[in-house]
Amino acid sequence: MTDSPEIAHFLDISNDICPMTFVKTKLFLERLDVGAVLDVRLKGPEPLNNVPRSVRDHGHEILSLAPEDPAHPEADAPHRLVIRKTA
Repeated sequence: MTDSPEIAHFLDISNDICPMTFVKTKLFLERLDVGAVLDVRLKGPEPLNNVPRSVRDHGHEILSLAPEDPAHPEADAPHRLVIRKTA
């Protein structure tokens, strides 16, 4: 069994729209040390597609992406994206 990463940082972008969702995530990641783990709360089809893709494109690692409530996996429900800063 693998240990869950220690999440020390949280960002809620669930009320933002693209492209601000990734802009806020990118700016937050820039302030973190390499290896830090960020938990991002987001919702909506565009953020769910664009933010993880853009984070990967910038060289960071996606540790997980899952709905907050497994009973509501639809895109308009809040999701949690866990990112490890690698670059």
